Amino acid sequence: MMTLEFNVPNMACSACATTITNAVTAIDPTAKVEADPQTKQVKIETQQPETIVKQAIVAAGYTVD
Repeated sequence: MMTLEFNVPNMACSACATTITNAVTAIDPTAKVEADPQTKQVKIETQQPETIVKQAIVAAGYTVD
């Protein structure tokens, strides 16, 4: 399991955080996701490669820096 951290500038509210969490857990049900709309930071513990996780967040409609 590895820890990934992303800045998601267009995550504005708790519903956005939930959408991002759901997008990540759809590709890795064992992932642990901490999404904070106030800081725009997402911390993820996952077994999936970084590129796959980024693609899932982007596919959910968010920008990943």
